[in-house]
Amino acid sequence: MPESKLQVILLRYTPDPEEIAAQAAKLCYSPVSIDNLKKQIENKNQSAFIDKLIDMRHLSPIEHAIFTFGVEGISRSCSHQIVRHRLASYSQQSQRYVGQQSKDGVGFHFVVPPGIEKAGKKSWFIEKMHIIQQWYDELAEALEDQGEGAFEDARFLLPNAAETKILITMNARELLHFFRMRCCNRAQWEIRNMATEMLRQVKKVSPHIFKDAGPGCVNDKCPEGKMTCGKMSEVRERFKNLS
Repeated sequence: MPESKLQVILLRYTPDPEEIAAQAAKLCYSPVSIDNLKKQIENKNQSAFIDKLIDMRHLSPIEHAIFTFGVEGISRSCSHQIVRHRLASYSQQSQRYVGQQSKDGVGFHFVVPPGIEKAGKKSWFIEKMHIIQQWYDELAEALEDQGEGAFEDARFLLPNAAETKILITMNARELLHFFRMRCCNRAQWEIRNMATEMLRQVKKVSPHIFKDAGPGCVNDKCPEGKMTCGKMSEVRERFKNLS
């Protein structure tokens, strides 16, 4: 039953995402054929145009750029937050079809919140995870280990701390919204860490679309009002220099 650590992999993305966004935007105002427009765009660097597009908040063209991430080492608690972002596609490891018995390996993996470790309760927490593992094994055996028939009921014992794996596909516009919400200091620590790592990776392949991406305060006043973390300057510095 090892402790899980966050891992984010950018699995796939639209080739030349800024080029396709530029083509989508310019198509709206160009009389030339799509083939000629494609050639014009390919022959000219589109960085300045994309910067202008983002600054104007003309964001519908960037919806044509798609990004798919593989994420593991997050808790079920975190995944429940992720899927609230409905303009996305998700595929998540099933606790119904994937058994978590210790006899089949190491049992279920889990995430230890840093607050629990800071409070000096990490050993206590891990001990409780082992107890839950014992309960799960006992129930799966009582259900006669009948594959999904056993797993679908035994999983009711698993905690929110149980690790999950998930594939996430979002377009660039939805990612900007996701980063605005989830990179914020007010977001829960686990999804914030995941969102920040996702942003770090997409910036490498699309630096102009995501040049100002991050929490709401990066380029505007803090949207949290009285609930602000009070660290706007620090947050801005961090995300302006995220690489």
